[in-house]
Amino acid sequence: MLMRIFIALTAALVACTALAQAYKWVDENGVVHYSDVPVAGAEPIQLPADGRRPQRPAYVHPLQSQVNDSAEGEQPPNVFNYNNIAIVAPAPEETLWNLEGVLKVAVRVTPALRPEDQIRVYFDGVEQMVSGTNFQIEEVYRGVHNIQAEIIDSTGRLMARSLPNRFYVQQNSIARN
Repeated sequence: MLMRIFIALTAALVACTALAQAYKWVDENGVVHYSDVPVAGAEPIQLPADGRRPQRPAYVHPLQSQVNDSAEGEQPPNVFNYNNIAIVAPAPEETLWNLEGVLKVAVRVTPALRPEDQIRVYFDGVEQMVSGTNFQIEEVYRGVHNIQAEIIDSTGRLMARSLPNRFYVQQNSIARN
């Protein structure tokens, strides 16, 4: 009887360990994949014990400004940096329904976007300049989409970049006979 309990507990422990294992790999197109089945070239990743999805960072720090030749500890007089930039709408991993081709985007910038700076957006890999932190993108249809935003200063220098944001668009359909 004791041997049966030991075998059952060992089997349960092995099953829990197997269920908690996940793998990550990047394909030849640079797309990151995750799976519970090992694939050639995949690296094991540790999943949270409570089963929740890990939290994404709220923002990415601005890119470091160009190295200056001034004395150590001395700051140039007109250095400005943004604390963060994040796409708040659509939310990461959000599913949007029946957009009718128009995506409303909201970007949060701290401190506020200066008038001389611009936001450059990459929507599904296509670059476009937008005006302001609230804007629309036309011709967004059913499927998986990615969006990322950057702040560009008046000289064209990249000041900050948001995390990439993946979201989904669904469309109701009417079955016709």
